[in-house]
Amino acid sequence: MNVVLTLETTCDETAAAVVNERLEVLSSVVASQDALHERYRGVVPEIAARAHVERILPVVDEAVRQAGITLDDLTAIAVANTPGLAGSLLVGLVAAKTLCVALRKPLVAVNHLHAHVYACRVATGRDVFPCVGFIVSGGHTTLYRCHSPSDFVWLGGTIDDAAGEAFDKVASMLGLPYPGGPAISRAARDGDPRAYTLPRPFLKDDARLDFSFSGLKTAVRYAITGMGRCDFRTLHLPAQQVADLAASFQEAVVDCLVAKSLLALRRTGLERLCVGGGVAANQLLRERLTAATQQAGVELCIAPLELCTDNAVMGAIAVERLRAGATESLDLDIQPGLIRPK
Repeated sequence: MNVVLTLETTCDETAAAVVNERLEVLSSVVASQDALHERYRGVVPEIAARAHVERILPVVDEAVRQAGITLDDLTAIAVANTPGLAGSLLVGLVAAKTLCVALRKPLVAVNHLHAHVYACRVATGRDVFPCVGFIVSGGHTTLYRCHSPSDFVWLGGTIDDAAGEAFDKVASMLGLPYPGGPAISRAARDGDPRAYTLPRPFLKDDARLDFSFSGLKTAVRYAITGMGRCDFRTLHLPAQQVADLAASFQEAVVDCLVAKSLLALRRTGLERLCVGGGVAANQLLRERLTAATQQAGVELCIAPLELCTDNAVMGAIAVERLRAGATESLDLDIQPGLIRPK
């Protein structure tokens, strides 16, 4: 039976997992960097890369140990090489290539975004293709028509900031801790989502499957400070204002995410929506998507919480590539940016 070691270092999580061709997860190890980036209220690429260098070998060693195998038992090494932070991607790719050379095993490339959708396949234990794939994370807000695990067609995405990045920045404005998504979700529980009227870009534009959250962030800033410059470190907002702003902001983001994902289903005629990425852990988003898809009569698959944030289990999509003979030469390079069709 094929057994694959998958590596994930696209951003700030150092992860490794061992999966077999039946998509059984033999081990999964994730080393988080949240504590390293908390003081900066966002991921610092150089810090992330250096942390990956320190952690990648111990994480791989632990994943293999937990799987109860040796490195020689592996069939192939898989690694996410696109998209992501350049320095972080390089650490994972170099580690994967080194293992391939030392063990004489084939190398399999993984697209990080495709893998987020495939997490739904791993979690459900059944085929989820074809579907509309929806990745909502700190760096990406992207819709795909997914014909199969190897055939993804871009439908639309954010034209500026990702939803998760907006959560982090708004949390910083409100004096909430990093990461911003969980912090805003907690604060919003005590807030009124109708307290502030915030923009919902492209919400009623049925001609495009795009998102924009930059203006929404600016609207939150002006709601806090008014027009002009302001040092947020000098502000001491009342707890209720923080809660109301958090709730109003979260409501605006969720409205946009739900509306465009349903539009993608209508435009494609597909009857299944598969959602992954860190923001997919947001409870309000999960509730609204559940209600909306039930009303529309379509199936919803959302990755479980442990597979929403970056992890190596979703790299099990490499099993599909290996089965199809899609292995890479050792001159494989990283592709940090998200390549979008013209």
